[in-house]
Amino acid sequence: MAFDLPDLPYAHDALAAHGMSKETLEYHHDLHHKAYVDNGNKLISGTEWEGKSLEEIIKGTYDAGAVAQSGIFNNISQLWNHNQFWEMMSPNSGAMPGELEKAIVDSFGSVDEFKSQFSAAGAGQFGSGWAWLVKDTDGGLKVTKTENGVNPLCFGQTALLGCDVWEHSYYIDYRNKRPAYLTNFLDNLVNWENVASRM
Repeated sequence: MAFDLPDLPYAHDALAAHGMSKETLEYHHDLHHKAYVDNGNKLISGTEWEGKSLEEIIKGTYDAGAVAQSGIFNNISQLWNHNQFWEMMSPNSGAMPGELEKAIVDSFGSVDEFKSQFSAAGAGQFGSGWAWLVKDTDGGLKVTKTENGVNPLCFGQTALLGCDVWEHSYYIDYRNKRPAYLTNFLDNLVNWENVASRM
């Protein structure tokens, strides 16, 4: 069965007051995300990966030694990444649930220190990629960054929060100010309830 482009969990203009414009969502979701869906479906058609889950395809096609991943991995991984990304944001960011806040403080010392490390990871990712808060294989929380479409599934980790730092995610609203985009993401856009539910 072919993969579909999921609808956004909110209107295209719902995040505009919180620093992510309707134009960005129209380009990012309707064009970029859709391209990953369409290309991914074409590439897996007639292969051993047809009929497999996104997670199975990602884990099965990831090659840690590859400088450039295969077309199947790149498109399917980015399809999965974006499916998570939209759900990790909300026009009603809300307070961080107590269980999540405790886990973050236990792992990083404070919420501010977590935000500082997350922003630094995203700003320091050379070229395209993602910043992540993950639940690591030992059960602890950790901030990581990945290049291109690589994600925590590749390392046996659970993605709790991911921020897309490809230029198409922020350039319309922030131009080349990636750090400002990351700060706004953490302060105004994260759906902390969704993050907590992934633990």
